[in-house]
Amino acid sequence: MLIHHFAAYVGNQAHAPLPDDVQHHARRVVIDWFAALLAGVPMAPGRQLVAAHREELGVGHSTVLGHGAIAFPGLAAWINGSASHAAEFDDIFRDAVYHPGCPTIAAALALAEDRNASGTDLLRAVVAGYEVSTRIGAAIQPAHYRFFHTTGTVGCIGAAAAGAVLLAPGNADVAAHAMATATTFASGLQQAFRSDAMTKALHAGHAAQTGVLAAQGAAHGVTGVRDILEGDAGFGAALCGSPDWAIATAGLGTDYNVTRITQKNHGCCGHTFAAIDAAMRLVRDHALDPSRIAAVRVNAYQVALDVTGNFNPTTPFEARFSLPYVVAHGILHGAVRLDAFEPERLGDTAIRALMTRITLTADAELTAAFPRQRAARVEIEMANGTRHAHFQPYRVGDPEAPLDDAMLTDKFMELGGPMLGQDKAASLLDALWQLDARPVRQLGLGALRAR
Repeated sequence: MLIHHFAAYVGNQAHAPLPDDVQHHARRVVIDWFAALLAGVPMAPGRQLVAAHREELGVGHSTVLGHGAIAFPGLAAWINGSASHAAEFDDIFRDAVYHPGCPTIAAALALAEDRNASGTDLLRAVVAGYEVSTRIGAAIQPAHYRFFHTTGTVGCIGAAAAGAVLLAPGNADVAAHAMATATTFASGLQQAFRSDAMTKALHAGHAAQTGVLAAQGAAHGVTGVRDILEGDAGFGAALCGSPDWAIATAGLGTDYNVTRITQKNHGCCGHTFAAIDAAMRLVRDHALDPSRIAAVRVNAYQVALDVTGNFNPTTPFEARFSLPYVVAHGILHGAVRLDAFEPERLGDTAIRALMTRITLTADAELTAAFPRQRAARVEIEMANGTRHAHFQPYRVGDPEAPLDDAMLTDKFMELGGPMLGQDKAASLLDALWQLDARPVRQLGLGALRAR
């Protein structure tokens, strides 16, 4: 059974030394998750969840980050996981159409603080959660993504795998039951992308909390269905139809997906990134005057248009999922960061005027390459009739063009500095780069409050 393969790996992962490059990439994904979380702390739904659970705070050892509060692990994972998905700066595993950090790291951190685990054990847990969940996610795409949000579904399994490493290190049986139990609670519907409601971010928090609770139960004898993945009425049959389970176990334990994570360079939906990158490159390389642009033609894969084809966004959430808006913003302002979604930018007449000159077309070749390639072709036509075109085969931040450590550091400080203050953000960043040198509680997360 598939669960047995994953459980054997998770059991071994608890004590096996990580290769140096894998450990380095594990630190990178943790740093990137903290950056996304800190950006999301002042946003919905994190603030609302803290208010909703106010009477449950103040007990336990797990930090509700940015609020100076502690909680039991499940609640901390629920709030932190949701907040880390709010600003749309969270990481991506491209082949799975999946944000692994939000559920996996939120769960692992909450349990690591609760158990006073070492930083090394936290990193081992994170890697285990990433390796299991990214493989399952890749095995069920692209069919799964038609109706389901992979971060909410597969994220439950990644969070449970990470939890098992921390709660029952080396115990493959506990890992099997934790992942099996979490799998039956997998949920998260694509319809959440089509609304300004807070539901999408909650998918990540629910997955993190589910993983924590499943791992805690399994560590105390709660059993799960061992053929839950491949059974006739199991996860694959219900949420995909015809999964390629060979992908799910290929290279497990020897070839690490955590070294191939996309880290976002823009604060919006990842389906828009290739088009943003292409458009900004054309403006930069040809010194184009945005006021003289007559037309912008974007060819992308069908899912990108389905999810982000909104030409009339009215809220920050809608704008993050509007390809015309973020491309126009990138052309006019040279970036799509947090300020792109401030009220004055949402009402900017220049952005809105440029949006009317943008057309979106589904490209059959690019559609066929999804999800393993996220590409776009962009052509800009100027008022004098000259045309400039660029094919962007991947996104800045993808494994083919990764954010290096310096760029990741800059991203952390850009997002975390305003929340914590530059000195505290820099101190936290330094500690995270050396995470394997200290117990997790020594990070002092409870003392970090958003300004």
